[in-house]
Amino acid sequence: MSKKYLDIDVLTAAQERITWTFDTFTKIYISFSGGKDSTVMLHLVMDEAIKRNRKIGVLFVDLEAQYKITIEHIQEMFDLYCDHIEPYWVCLPIALRNAVSQFEPKWTCWGDGVDWVRKPPKIAITDRDYFPFFHYDMEFEEFVPAFGKWYGGDQLTACFVGIRADESLNRYRTIVRDKSRYEDKGFTTWCGGGLYNVYPIYDWRTEDIWTYNSKFNKPYNRLYDLMHQAGLSIHQMRICQPYGDDQRKGLWLYQIIEPETWGKVVARVNGANQGALYAKDPGNILGNLKITLPEGHTWESFAKLILASMPDKSRIHFENKIAVFLKWYQDRGYPNGIPDYADPKDEAAKRVPSWRRICKTLLRNDYWCKGLSFTQTKSESYDKYLQVMKRRRAKWGL
Repeated sequence: MSKKYLDIDVLTAAQERITWTFDTFTKIYISFSGGKDSTVMLHLVMDEAIKRNRKIGVLFVDLEAQYKITIEHIQEMFDLYCDHIEPYWVCLPIALRNAVSQFEPKWTCWGDGVDWVRKPPKIAITDRDYFPFFHYDMEFEEFVPAFGKWYGGDQLTACFVGIRADESLNRYRTIVRDKSRYEDKGFTTWCGGGLYNVYPIYDWRTEDIWTYNSKFNKPYNRLYDLMHQAGLSIHQMRICQPYGDDQRKGLWLYQIIEPETWGKVVARVNGANQGALYAKDPGNILGNLKITLPEGHTWESFAKLILASMPDKSRIHFENKIAVFLKWYQDRGYPNGIPDYADPKDEAAKRVPSWRRICKTLLRNDYWCKGLSFTQTKSESYDKYLQVMKRRRAKWGL
């Protein structure tokens, strides 16, 4: 889909989208993370809310093992707009991706029986019965839309989300892919029922974010200043759950910026130290860039060796995914099995199957096997999925 440029600047366009949202939706809330994009969006939305003397919801899902500076910024923003927000600072045991460990591929923030990195603030929601939809170890990706449906009830509801299409291909797809929109507005997507996401700054560049901060001199997360001092460009700076597949590349920053927090994180999150040491290194340790075949192995035998080295839970999970992958291609032109390797460009583009692709997925600890063209399985369906896969693999002989 090609870009179509408007005859107004991105700030004016964002303000117009926000005004339209307030005119159109009965209930409004913001999904806030404390990052640069999220913060600018919060300022813009609150300008409109204050102008209309209207209160709106602000959701912040606290992931526990985060930078202290980010948490201080969140508190600053909640205090700044306290008269015009309904605060939902959530400190509940939510399951999160942990790409730096095969022994703990998911970890639970604010979980039971562990020493937390820090205590929840007084404003935080810690009562596990507060939300009727919540259950222990609920996935983050489940919680966020469930909150929106709970908050909106049966009313037409808008959730402001501060993501930009230029930041990544996945975010671009989130906004532009064919989905139901409200009144055919390209900056909205339907989330089910009467709930819609609204992306008022989707067409901003990174430079626009910092131009806004410079021009209006409003609070922003000072962690970015320290990231800049550490040598990162404005396009490399990320503030989010740091143990994900892409985010683990920035783990090394913890040791430099907040060594005290880092010490607690290492004790709290399995594999954090290894991720900090090797997440950016190429090779077989974490499957980055080019991987090499050990002497005496084929890619298939190497894949089976990697699987055999895993804890049972992770091994069974990956074996199920691989079985589906093999069966899919068995029915589509590879009755005698997939090749050991293929043209690297075709493998990278996911045009052909190979055991080398499987090895790369395993070495990267790509839990949901996105490198094999899978998408994430919703957790409430996962136990049923395991039972189904046990029956299918027995039938397939894989």
